[in-house]
Order: sequence, then structure tokens, then C-alpha cells
Amino acid sequence: MPNHAARSTPARRTGEKALAGTAAAAIALALAGTGGSSPSVAPVSAERAAPSAGIDWRPCPADDPVAGGRLKRLQCAELRVPLDHDRPGGRQITLALSRAPHTAPESKGAVLLNRGGPGAHGRDLPALFSSAMPDDVAASYDWIGFDPRGVGASEPSLTCDESYRNPGRAMPDPVPANAAEERAWVERARAFARSCAAEHGAMLPHMGTADGARDLDAIRRALGRETLDYFGYSYGAYLGAVYATMFPHRVDRMVLDSIPRPSGAWYRNNLDQNIAFEERIGAFFAWVARHHATYRLGETAADVRAAYDGARAELKADPIGGRIGPAELDGLFLADGYAQHTWDAHARALSAYVVRGDPAPLRAAWEPPTRLDLNGYAVYTAVECRDAPWPRDWSRWRADAERLYRTGHRFETWSNTWYNAPCAFWAAGGGPRPDVWGSESMPPILLVQATEDAATPYPGAEETHLRFPTSRLLVQEGGGNHGVTLTGDACVDRAVAAYLSRGEVPASRPGPDATCAAGPPPAPAERERPGKPREPAA
Repeated sequence: MPNHAARSTPARRTGEKALAGTAAAAIALALAGTGGSSPSVAPVSAERAAPSAGIDWRPCPADDPVAGGRLKRLQCAELRVPLDHDRPGGRQITLALSRAPHTAPESKGAVLLNRGGPGAHGRDLPALFSSAMPDDVAASYDWIGFDPRGVGASEPSLTCDESYRNPGRAMPDPVPANAAEERAWVERARAFARSCAAEHGAMLPHMGTADGARDLDAIRRALGRETLDYFGYSYGAYLGAVYATMFPHRVDRMVLDSIPRPSGAWYRNNLDQNIAFEERIGAFFAWVARHHATYRLGETAADVRAAYDGARAELKADPIGGRIGPAELDGLFLADGYAQHTWDAHARALSAYVVRGDPAPLRAAWEPPTRLDLNGYAVYTAVECRDAPWPRDWSRWRADAERLYRTGHRFETWSNTWYNAPCAFWAAGGGPRPDVWGSESMPPILLVQATEDAATPYPGAEETHLRFPTSRLLVQEGGGNHGVTLTGDACVDRAVAAYLSRGEVPASRPGPDATCAAGPPPAPAERERPGKPREPAA
């Protein structure tokens, strides 16, 4: 999936440009060949849905064992749902919920919130939305957060072989120097998949997006609502699209922000992402070069890239504290492809290391994965590996990675390959991929997308717009952040607020239905310049 579970959306703790030449006609042609609806996402009738009891809300713990103190002034609850929704009387699992209740005299509804991943937690989101939305919108809704099945405080919470993402030392270089290094990575990915099967074999067949969509409907029923209001970032946008396919008569107001391409789920989307992040990190390097007087890393993007590559090679030979090697450096700077707010701090950390030989800022910027991050990665693989078919012949993975790497897409290609590699060995078969479609009778869905988003490239929004004929597409022109709403764009936020408050949508027109211009890139913070370069190593 385009958004790694431990990386950023606007509502998260930490983080392909539109592919040139993509045209609506080409997308329509691709859609025409996708075939009929998958049985896994056929519309679900009310008769098939299991009855659901109400929800017993209570104050959240002051220091929640999973969310810490981020649930202050929220209400918490649990909801039991079937592991297998086709067997409502079978094994039950628990979803952990949270709520910021409406404060207006009457509620417009309950907005379910999802930050993406798959595998991202979500019980803190009501605090964000109820405080960041305009007062009238915030007061009118019950804002509902939840940890999806397998995530965070929901039970069971999935964890697999933690050493795959957190070996307790610097991870191996993702770019294999030879066949032996590649084989070692393959065996590590295979071991992770085996661990997940051993620990959670009964869960894995029921971790697909269609299962998550039926969980959403169980929450709707427990809330006593006839229809669902929903806001989803990234993978959460895809989850919303699948829900709207399965339960079209239950959709009311739905905002899908930063949207994965449905027909690319998930192997193809990850290949496209490797192309997109190369362009986005190139934009970051070019920005650093424009501020050479501040960072001293080079006057061209190629110079900055060379400085980065040099630091990467040094860290491979001598990881900082034994923990921060090339894989960790790539993971840290991947955040700069997701959002611009880290650009200055990361450029300064790289400058300190390259120019002065000072590793302290890089050491301070990097954090080892937390238990919640490792849980999120386990759920990421559980959902994506189950959701759609993946190549089972490793030679296909190698050929695609080598092709992209050789053609200049070096920054994320191999890292992303290993991030998804367990799907080549997953115990629960993948697919069929959910086939996402809307109808002319549905209420309008508001789609929000930045044109330069690397994690969920712009063609995903174009395709989803075509698949939902009543949708409206609001585009942030020139924006590169993954996740647009509530990140400081007043134009986008006004449109989203008008939709949630009054149901207002842009008038339909060819291409994007409305546009907002992205703001300028950040400026370096006012700090002391790096100083004299260090002497070359002997």
C-alpha cells in the first residue's frame, strides 16, 4: 500500500507525483478491463448483517496503556464484532473506540475517522478533529475514533517477528550488494511471514479491507445510525471507497483524502510509489540546494544527493551508535517525501554530519520503532497481503526492483521492496482484490488530493473520481504533502468544512471540480550556519 503504516499523514505522530502523461481516457480504458464486482465487496444487505448492541461510553483512562495521555477529555468504549462476519455466531474480536461527543443542541451525525496505514491507530483523532474544525462543524458531530481490527488497543493486537523491523542494531543495507545479501533479506522476510502465520493464523484470512468495511458498518449500527459519515486519509480513503461499494445505501457525507489507486492494489501501487518518491526526494534535495548558504550541502540537487549518498556509505561502514545505518537514514528521510515540515530539521541534521562530522542531530532525529509502530507494521502486512494477489515468484520482485533502481529510482525502491516482501510468502492467500465502484444514486463523496503526493499519487484520485460518478474532486495544485486537510491550507479546509456542515460540493466539471493553490515551500529556520567543513577522512 502506498502509505507505510509507521509513516505520516497529517494526523500522525511523524511520514508519486502524478505520473506524467496520465489521461482520463487511459484511466477509463484501464477501468473497462477490470471485470465485474468481486464477491468480497458485493453490496451487503441488512439481512446479512449481524445485530449490534449499543455502545457504553465512559471517560477514557487518564494514561491509556496504548495511547498514553492523548485521549484526554474523550470517551472510550469497546465493541465486539465477529472475526468472520459471515459467521456472526463464531469467534468475536474487540474494537477499541473513542468519541468526542457533539456539543450543539442536535447532532448532524457521527463521523468515523481513519488515518490510514493500514495498521495506523486512531483513537486520538477525535481530539484533533473536534478542535481543528470550525466551531460550528466541530460542535455538530460526534467524532468517532477507533483502532481497526488487530491495531493498538483492539484485541487481539497483532505482532509478529519484531526483529524484521527492529533487530536491535542497524538493519542491513536495503540495497543488496550481492546475491548473498539479497538471499539474507529474502529469508528475513520469509521468517516474518512464518511468524505471523504461527502467531495469528486464525486472524490472517479475515484481515482484508472488506472485513474492515464490515467493521465500519458494525460501528454504524452500534451507534444507532441509519447512515455513516466518514473521513479517511490515505489507506483510510481506500477503506471508505470499499465501504461505499459494499454499503452504498448507508453512505452520507464522506471525505476521502489522499487516495490510493483501486486498480493498483497493492503490488502495482508500490512500484508506482518508488517512481514518485524519487521525484519527491529530488524536490527536497533541490530545495536544500537553493539554501546552500544555510546547509552547505551543495548548490545543485545532484550535489546534495551526492552528499546524502556519501553519508549513507559512511553509515554503512560505521553506524551511529551501532543503530543508525543506511536503512535508518533512508527511513528518516522518507518522511521528507511525505511532508515538508521536516525539511529544515533533516537538512540541518544531514549538514551537521556531512559538514562538521557531528552525528548528534541525526541521532536525535531518529527514533527506534515503538511497540505501536511494530504492531502497525504487522497489521499493514496482514491487510495488504490478504487484500490482493501478490507475485509468489521472487524473481518477479527482483526484476522489478532492479529495473526501477537501474533507471534512476534509487531512493525507495529496495527499501519498499523489503517492506512488502513478506507478501511473497504470506500464509493467507491474497485476493480477490476489492473492485471499487459507486452508483449514480449515491450522495456526493468529496475527494481531496495534492498533485505532487508521493505516497498516493494523483492518478489514484483521478481513477476513484471516475469510479464514483457523483463524487467531486478537490485538488491542491502543486502540493506535495501526503494528506491535505487540516495541514494549514485554508482553501481546502473551508471546502471540507462546507461539505461537512451544509453538504456543499463544487459544481461538476471536466477534470478536477475545484482547485486550491498549494502554499510555498518552507523557509529555513533562523539558526546559526553549519560552520567550517570537516577535514576529509584519512
